[in-house]
Amino acid sequence: MISQDRAELLQASGLRWTPASGDRFTLRQPALAGEVFTISEMTIEPQHHPTGTVLGFNGTTEWALDSVTQDDAVWLPREDQLRDLLGGTFRSLARAIDGSYLVVVELPGQPERSFAAPDAADAYADAVLALVSAARV
Repeated sequence: MISQDRAELLQASGLRWTPASGDRFTLRQPALAGEVFTISEMTIEPQHHPTGTVLGFNGTTEWALDSVTQDDAVWLPREDQLRDLLGGTFRSLARAIDGSYLVVVELPGQPERSFAAPDAADAYADAVLALVSAARV
């Protein structure tokens, strides 16, 4: 799973999230540090309002939570979601001899680049961050 630090960087980079069933997220509340929640129509569902999206906790064991705004949540995208965000820039995922994961991408107008991390999701996240940065230039 992607680290919260990288998830925060993705969010700060401007990456947008449309909450959907199966998505994981954490909350920016010290009392819930390290807790990971999963959106499911049965328990946590995105409720879209003109003022923004609210993540509603429907009769779950998270009794202290009724709902939170999407702005209070930090999306923890899965590997497949990160790979989808890379789109046609994605070239490969490989395991290095040291056990780390390497994601190779070809960003627009640049030679191939690789991103290494101990976890494949974090390597994908680093590549997405580079793609977002390249798109801003």
